[in-house]
Amino acid sequence: MQMVLMTMNTPETSYAFCVKNDDYPVSLELRKVYQVVQDDWATAHGHIRIIDESGEDYLYPVEFFVPVALPEAAEGVFALAT
Repeated sequence: MQMVLMTMNTPETSYAFCVKNDDYPVSLELRKVYQVVQDDWATAHGHIRIIDESGEDYLYPVEFFVPVALPEAAEGVFALAT
């Protein structure tokens, strides 16, 4: 599965929906939307950088997530939570 992420040049923040959490049940909740941190190296190596339950960003396998587009009103709520 290939995931398309926004680049650092865009002001938008991207999000991903967690669909798998094998070996990371404490760090990732299934069916939860997470903020994606753009990381070209991670993307090139089959990973995605996510701000997880610890509040820090870590690399996870890209197949654990599906990209989502949030409505503008929802993005505002997510921005307040960070």
